[in-house]
Formats: sequence, C-alpha cells, structure tokens
Amino acid sequence: MTTTAFLNTPELLDQLQSGEVTSTDLVTTCLDRIAKVDDHIGAFLNVDRDAALQQAVNIDERRQAGETLGPLAGVPVAVKDNICANGTRTTCASRMLEEFVPPYDAHVIQLLRQADAVLIGRTNLDEFAMGSSCENSAFQSTRNPWDTERTPGGSSGGSAAAVAAGMTPLSIGSDTGGSIRQPAAFCGVVGMKPTYGRVSRYGLVAFASSLDQIGPFANDVTGAAFLLEALSGHDQRDSTSIDCPVPAYSQTLDQPLGGLRIGIAKEHFIEGLDAEVEQAVHAAVDVYRSLGAEVKQVTLPHSQYCVAVYYIVAPSEASSNLARYDGVHYGHRATDFENMVDMYSASRGEAFGDEVKRRIMLGTYALSAGYYDAYYLKALKVRRLIRQDFDRAFEDVDVIASPVTPTPAFKIGELIDDPLAMYLTDMYTISANLAGTPGISLPCGFSSDGLPIGLQLQAAPFEEERLLRAARMYEREAEWHTQRPSVPSHSTS
Repeated sequence: MTTTAFLNTPELLDQLQSGEVTSTDLVTTCLDRIAKVDDHIGAFLNVDRDAALQQAVNIDERRQAGETLGPLAGVPVAVKDNICANGTRTTCASRMLEEFVPPYDAHVIQLLRQADAVLIGRTNLDEFAMGSSCENSAFQSTRNPWDTERTPGGSSGGSAAAVAAGMTPLSIGSDTGGSIRQPAAFCGVVGMKPTYGRVSRYGLVAFASSLDQIGPFANDVTGAAFLLEALSGHDQRDSTSIDCPVPAYSQTLDQPLGGLRIGIAKEHFIEGLDAEVEQAVHAAVDVYRSLGAEVKQVTLPHSQYCVAVYYIVAPSEASSNLARYDGVHYGHRATDFENMVDMYSASRGEAFGDEVKRRIMLGTYALSAGYYDAYYLKALKVRRLIRQDFDRAFEDVDVIASPVTPTPAFKIGELIDDPLAMYLTDMYTISANLAGTPGISLPCGFSSDGLPIGLQLQAAPFEEERLLRAARMYEREAEWHTQRPSVPSHSTS
C-alpha cells in the first residue's frame, strides 16, 4: 500500500466503505509510518499502538456486521497533547503535568469517538501552547518535514508535522494566536481556526480562555471541512459555546461561489514581509481574479497594535489560568521545601519552562493594581477597535486574504533567544483570535529554498462555510497541496 495517510479524506472514506482498505490496514500503515519517520521529526509524544489497533478492529467488526458508523469511521486522527482524553496522559508538553491522566474526555474527543475516528496518538507542542516553534516543549523539539533543520511552527507543531509527513491524514490542534495556521503554513498543510465559540473548549487545557480555539489540520481543504464538521456544535459545559446550526461543510465545498469579494489590507504588506511570501500571496490573489472574484482594498487601521494587545491579554489570562498549578491540587510538587510558600515557588520554578514563566510574569505585572488600567484595560479597549475594523471590512468583502507568516519556516534555534522576534512571527494571525473571526491557512507556493508558503483567508464570524468554499476554490486551481516532503526514515527491523 502507498503512504495512505497522504490520501485525502474522501478517498480514504471511499476505500474504507468499499472494503478496498480496512481500518486495521489504514491504522497499521500510519503506525508503521510513525515508527519509520518520527525519530527524525518528533511529532508525537505518545502513540499507543495496541489501543489504536483495537479501535480499528472494533470499527472493522462493526462495519462487517452492517452497523451504521460515524462520518469519520476508521480514519486516524492525531490529538495535540493539551486536549484531555479519559485515561490518556495529557502533559501539555510540560513537566508540570508530566504524569497527569484526565478522568474525562474533552468535548471534541467525545465527538471524535462518536464519529468513529481512530485516536492514533498525542502530538508535541510548545509548553502549555506558549510558543511559535515547538522548541518550548519540555520533552523534545519537533522538526519540519520539509527541512529537519527548521521549525514546524507552533504551538501545534506536532499536529502539523504529523500530517505533513504522512503519519496521519488528520489531526487537531489549538489556536490562541495562530498556533494552528502558522504551523500549517510552515509545514505545507491546511489548518483552520474556527470562529470563537464554534468548537467547545471543554477539556482543552486553558492558556488564554478568551482566545483559545480547537481546529483541524488536513492534507487539503476537504479534509479540514470533514474534521471541522465533526468537531463543531454546541456544548452546554462551555459557557462560550454558541448554540447555532453546524452547516454540512463537507457537502457544500465544491458549490460555485459566484460574486466572491476578496479584501486586501495594505497593513498586511509592510516592511519585514519576505519578498517570496509577498509574491506567492499576490499570485494566489491573481488566481482568484482569474476565477471572477472581485479584489478590493480594505483597511484594518488598528492591526499595528495586534501584537502589543495580544501580549498583554494572553499572558494576563495565562497568569490567571496557570495559578492552579501550585503543587497542591495536581501536577508537579517539589520534594525539597521548608514551608508552604516555599513549596509553591519551588514546585512552579522546577516544573514550568522559561517561556511559560515569562508569560506568567508579563501577565501578573499587567494585572497588578498599579498597572491594570494602563495595560490590561487599555488592551481590551484596543481589542474592541480591532474587532470593529474587521466588522467594517466584512461589510464590503467576503474574505480577507493575507500572508500567514512574514517568512517561511526559520531554523531551529534561530529565534529561541529573541522572544520579541519570535512573537512577531504571529503578526498576521493574532488578529483573528483577538477579533474572534475564523481563519484558514492553505499552501500557496514554495520559497527558493523549497519551503512551503501559506495563504491566509479570514471571514466574518460563523462564516466557516463560505471560508472553506473560498479556500477550496483556490485549491482546485493550484496543486500546491499535493506536494509532499521527502522525509528521512529508518528501518524498524
């Protein structure tokens, strides 16, 4: 069998339903692929081969018995290791939660089980999803399948790399400031952040609660549509979950999207943007023009403040959310301390990495009594202005096209000692989280070094159906998503 995980989701589902391939065949192929190449990539923190195969066998038996199966029956899905699954260690790539085993499933895990997907493994991330390179993991660095000297992006780097390297056809990640879209762009796959509230956050270990969203990775837009359809829906356990119908994304993808209006913001094409990235994005917009889309200029005047606002709001919420890790309730506890205060500080000092500590300190400072109004309250006011910019823009256009990242994937170690430069790699993605809008990254070219370049499309809140159709419209014309990296492998014999 060829590397089946590189096939798109409809092809896999057709083969499974026809009996050409069994779920056991497919899962075995993916597990063997992981065994051969992941030593070079480091996408997975944990793979339970026996449990994954047992899920596949159960699905095959039910299919053979004529039972009605879920929409993703037998398809492997990898899960970012900050999403809780009952009985499965969930570490957030942190020493703090190295031994944490949740007693419950996240809502999205429940939905994947209902869809009869096979949960194939847990993927690496920047610790507590704080980072843009997957170098902040306490356990390992993940490498980009296109060039193993380069980062896959972050924080969902493991989920993106797993799909790009053909280890799984689908995966899920979380996106707080670009943590799905940026690694998707770096790894040459499709990644999508839904509207805030479209997918339940119940069971997602919180980083910044007003920004976090769970979303899909796939080889192509169709796979992302299938997976988003399975993940979406109201959950009363999440007070921010929106109770609105979930469109049949996978069924409407190829319907004509006449009269499409695409917005281009001058604020997205500024100093610091790599020339090859700019050229690839403009070439993608030209494809839309050739298909009859109207391209219009829009303005997002407050976008220049996005990075500053994000790095006040997100660390402030992180400071609050991570206060629970105190060495008492759960998580790491120091063994050498003199009193309770010493135990708190020792436990947190030992178990949190440098980037997590940095963000906790930034957030605690911004929330402190003397600085709350000057920093946090002001950031919330500017956040509202950023959302209003998008609201006004979407009165005139259906989607906004932009780069995903200022450059293609950078080298491992290149930015790790320069936090500000690292933070600026998310300058084009942060706005969607601050505004709560959906955004998608899809491949639109390669650099002269052979590195993938991503196109970002954003739409108005809860316009995922239109966003996916617009993305698919480009994908049908351009074949960038069919390009695959040549990943080193080793013999398992």
